Amino acid sequence: MNQEEIHTDMTQYVTVMIGGQLFGIPINKVHDVFMPDSITRVPMSVSEIQGVLNLRGRIVTAIDMRELLGLDKRDQDAPTMAVGIEYKGESYGFIIDNVGEVLNLSDESRETNPTNLNRNWTSISGGVHRLEGELMVILDVEKVLGAMLSKIAA
Repeated sequence: MNQEEIHTDMTQYVTVMIGGQLFGIPINKVHDVFMPDSITRVPMSVSEIQGVLNLRGRIVTAIDMRELLGLDKRDQDAPTMAVGIEYKGESYGFIIDNVGEVLNLSDESRETNPTNLNRNWTSISGGVHRLEGELMVILDVEKVLGAMLSKIAA
């Protein structure tokens, strides 16, 4: 009897904490992890846009992930961290609480969004992974930025 090799597709995720919840962003979507020096508020922008910042000569739109997810505002004294994303030729920074580790997870262990997951979250989630003792919500970058761009255009 021949033993068949089982090939499992894996995805690497950069883990981030936002409001005490673990999220994962596919590593192929992440270009930078950084601590912004200062963020300049943009007048009349939607509330999820925290402002713009300069990252090595590039103008980056800072998106407040807590606001987008309907969570409480961050403590003003907490250090600001961001995950840099490129989308349709533009640079964005997802403002998060902190960055964790990189996890290599099987695509087979990925599940659809639970029915009781907050509606704001399911609209930008690409599913979940059940880890030991916690749920990691996968942030779908295209859904996050697609939703933001449609709000801005409205």
